[in-house]
Amino acid sequence: MQRREFLRTTATVGLAASALPGVAFAGAATRKRFILVILRGAVDGLAVAAPLDDPDYAVARGELALAPDEVLPLEGPFGLHPSLAWLHTQYADGQALVAHAAATPYRERSHFDGQDVLENGGNGGVLRDGWLARAAMSLDTSRDGNRAIALSENLPLVLRGDTVYSSWSPSRLPGSDDDTLARLADLYTDDAFFATRLQQALAARDLVGAEGGRRDAGRRWQTQERDLMTAAARFLAAEDGPRIAVIESGGWDTHANQGAATGALANRLAALDAGLAALQGGLGEHWSDTVVAVVTEFGRTVRVNGTRGTDHGTGTVALLAGGAVAGGRVIADWPGLARHDLFEGRDLRPTTDVRVLMKGVLHDHMRVTRAALDTEVFPDSAAAAPARDLIRA
Repeated sequence: MQRREFLRTTATVGLAASALPGVAFAGAATRKRFILVILRGAVDGLAVAAPLDDPDYAVARGELALAPDEVLPLEGPFGLHPSLAWLHTQYADGQALVAHAAATPYRERSHFDGQDVLENGGNGGVLRDGWLARAAMSLDTSRDGNRAIALSENLPLVLRGDTVYSSWSPSRLPGSDDDTLARLADLYTDDAFFATRLQQALAARDLVGAEGGRRDAGRRWQTQERDLMTAAARFLAAEDGPRIAVIESGGWDTHANQGAATGALANRLAALDAGLAALQGGLGEHWSDTVVAVVTEFGRTVRVNGTRGTDHGTGTVALLAGGAVAGGRVIADWPGLARHDLFEGRDLRPTTDVRVLMKGVLHDHMRVTRAALDTEVFPDSAAAAPARDLIRA
């Protein structure tokens, strides 16, 4: 086997790195951190934040409706799902907010197309790069432009662009001992390409921890959310580390046996909540300079389907958390759940553009200019003005 093929096949011999062209971090010019969490599969926003006082809520939701004594209180008619205890604490502390009836400009119900629009930042057309990659370019002052990292096996569309950003995922392979790593380093001494990537992978391994990035086949999926967010915190807390991270979370497509206060979705939300808590703990003092945005491609139907779940919908929720967030509130132009108020007679009607929220965070937190946001980051979006007052003054 040729040595290049050997390295590709072994994926850098089980090191905690995947597609890591830039883990030798360049010095960062800002203390501000931004973390985008993508919940793939379409999250039921009516389960995350239930509009209890809507007169049509209980009947429309049926067995999926949450009872008033089950939810965690939010302002107005809303209650937070009981699995989101940490998020509710942040909300009470003024460091988290909920944006309801939110959606991208996409109005169909394909996961693939919906995620593309969520990540490319367009109006539904085909764009081959991502809005966060374009935004991060305006922050690059270092030679290699390494200001962002994805906690993902593959670089997600939202971070693809002219500048190559890094990705990291837990290793699927057994760990390698120091002697093996030393032999590999010697083997690649004269190969600049692979020697550099080996050193970058070793740097990531040292930062995250040799054991912390390894996947245990018997480990429950609940811990993976926490592990990814713990790793993200270590990358972003490093003095010379990236300032932007993307974390992917799958498994949110609840077509069957969704559950209400308990059940499959409740377990997913609890794992997300624990992961976000770990992210805060890992960032430590940097939490005060951090914004975490949690988004999904679209919502789910208001009514339960024949398999006690929900089908692909439209409006949903977006969440913001972090020490830099001006929270403690729900942002909602509530459309109502009466049948005539629903989008196409079945979905929560969107009234909040997710781009407005992201533009507000990028403008006030990361200092991306309005001109760049309207024309480059989110093309042809001048009519979608950045939301104001999302960030603490």
